[in-house]
Amino acid sequence: MKSASLSKVETDVTARGAPSDGGMIPETIKVAPSTIEHQLQSVEINEKAEKRTYVQSTPEEDDAARFSVRYTESMSKLKHALGQLIVPLIGLFLFLVLWSAVASKVETSLGALPGPATVWNQYINLYHEHVEEREKEAQFFERQHKRIEARLEDDPTYIPKIRAYTGKETFLDQIWTSIFTVLSGFMLAVVIAIPLGIVIGLNDTVNRAVNPIIQLLKPVSPLAWLPLVTLLVSALYTTQDPMFSKSYLNSLITVTLCCIWPMVINTSVGVSSVDQDLVNVSRVINLKPLTHVRKIVLPAAIPYIFTGMRLSIGIAWMVLIAAEMLAQNPGLGKFVWDEFQNGSSHSLGRIMAAVIVIGAIGFLLDKIMLTLQTAFSWQKQ
Repeated sequence: MKSASLSKVETDVTARGAPSDGGMIPETIKVAPSTIEHQLQSVEINEKAEKRTYVQSTPEEDDAARFSVRYTESMSKLKHALGQLIVPLIGLFLFLVLWSAVASKVETSLGALPGPATVWNQYINLYHEHVEEREKEAQFFERQHKRIEARLEDDPTYIPKIRAYTGKETFLDQIWTSIFTVLSGFMLAVVIAIPLGIVIGLNDTVNRAVNPIIQLLKPVSPLAWLPLVTLLVSALYTTQDPMFSKSYLNSLITVTLCCIWPMVINTSVGVSSVDQDLVNVSRVINLKPLTHVRKIVLPAAIPYIFTGMRLSIGIAWMVLIAAEMLAQNPGLGKFVWDEFQNGSSHSLGRIMAAVIVIGAIGFLLDKIMLTLQTAFSWQKQ
């Protein structure tokens, strides 16, 4: 086949070189061997293509092909998910092994540093203490109701009054107290900081007026505000039947003060960074101020706002624990300080258990804010 193809190529070359006026045949045209070889390959490919037959696939084969593709994609996703899960678990396992090896070799004034097993046992003990305290609370109210019923039988005009249970707060109670306090202070800061940041970002005059105050107060440690806040709350919150305890208000205001500045700054930066083309469109269609903020400013500034909120919630959680330790307000910080002052053989294990819980709650708060930021923020890509 190759020799026949070669003859065909030579014939084509000679024919193209023959004169049209019947004159003398010119000398043989020399063609490069590489050109002839390339044409031979083209001829062979064409001949193979002509001989190729196509078979119509059956529906069963199509289903099998689709199943294979889906199976491959599912396995790929599963491998990725396992990789995302296994690597952190390996890191956690190595950390626990290192902790167990080092703990027994570190001696303190309260005994050896507790290992993972000791801390786990303290979690169990703290839970049992919580259950026992709840049983005591239930018994307290049951006895109180019985006394009230007996008193009403003797004196139907008696006006009963339910006394609150004054037992000690358990570890779980103080976890809830700290979470409730930090969320309350954070939400109060959101209500104050975001509108203030929007106004500062929209108005350059307000920005120049407020900026020196922000720059002056921003570096002040929130714990430095705690004594002043305590004095103000004691002086102004003097009601005989308070809705909230003074210790709760002290912690709440301290948390609010530390949350305000990151949110104000990030919100004002986001508002002032709105694309000028969007601002021009708003002016052309003559949007009202509130509509302009809702339709133009907020969608563009939301990534900045959530960044400030995420920074604030992390700072607030750290500041709250320190404030509870310093002011002896109910919460995890007070639990840690009380165990340190107690100095029992179980104190180190309980302190370590509280430290792990503090870190876990801070991690969850950050993940929640990140999830909200991803859900509400637009992405340019």
